[in-house]
Amino acid sequence: MTRAVLSLGSNLGDRFAHLRAAVELLDASVVRVSPVYETPPWGDSAQPAYLNALVLVDDAGATPRHWLERARACESAEGRVRDPERRFGPRTLDVDVIAVWAADGTPVVSDDPELTLPHPRAHLRAFVLRPWLDVEPDGQLPGHGRLTDLLAAPELATDLAEMSPRPDLSLESRA
Repeated sequence: MTRAVLSLGSNLGDRFAHLRAAVELLDASVVRVSPVYETPPWGDSAQPAYLNALVLVDDAGATPRHWLERARACESAEGRVRDPERRFGPRTLDVDVIAVWAADGTPVVSDDPELTLPHPRAHLRAFVLRPWLDVEPDGQLPGHGRLTDLLAAPELATDLAEMSPRPDLSLESRA
């Protein structure tokens, strides 16, 4: 495997510092980092707003499981504690593996409950699709189509309208 799309989100503590730490921990694997967006919480409105971004990563030796382990290591490093009772609860850092491609460009498909690929709800999440479009204008979510088409869906209109670009926050990789 070589390439993956990782979604970053934080709504507890120093949200921007948590996102920046994830980019720094992924370091040499980072190919591109999206702009940062502020978004309302998804699934539980009684919590603080999120900062969201997306990272394209590449590592010739990485498997899908490797990307999941890296995502969880980033979360742990930033103090993430998973609460099984609150699936959409607040978090210091959330790193989701959205999609992975093999070295030949073939999308990886997995129905493993621990790592379903592509991410089963990514096509419904403006906070994933919009930043992804920023870094890959011709991008496609495997099994769902072009990002531009997905973002044009009426069910995403409200979520898109509630997203606020944060040009004052830049997550530049040192890679």
